[in-house]
Amino acid sequence: MPFVVDASVAVCWLMPDERDPIATAAFARVAADPVIVPTMFWFELCNVLVMNERRGRLDPARSAQALRLIKSLPIATDADLNQDELMQLARAHRITVYDASYLELARRDGVTLATLDKALAKAARAEAVPLVM
Repeated sequence: MPFVVDASVAVCWLMPDERDPIATAAFARVAADPVIVPTMFWFELCNVLVMNERRGRLDPARSAQALRLIKSLPIATDADLNQDELMQLARAHRITVYDASYLELARRDGVTLATLDKALAKAARAEAVPLVM
């Protein structure tokens, strides 16, 4: 069954010095279950890569390699968005609209969410959205 992955999980897959059991479990699922992401995912991912270049953790070649790796995975981008629901979720759970985009997608599609963001995970639990553990 498809599942939603947020940028925090994908970044953990890409950075050699970052490991987390949730990210590992999500990556293991990719072989059997396709990933769905909101359009925001790609902006967040690129931003994290550029910020890590500025911090000296990556160079542009490594960022390009990381993007090629992510693009090689079975990831579908969902451009649909219920803006009213998005705003309601962000307000109700005091999370960013960016984070709410992952929650809105997982809730709308009735699928599991993989995140390392504690506030987003808390909001998902409150909305009865299952989490990758």
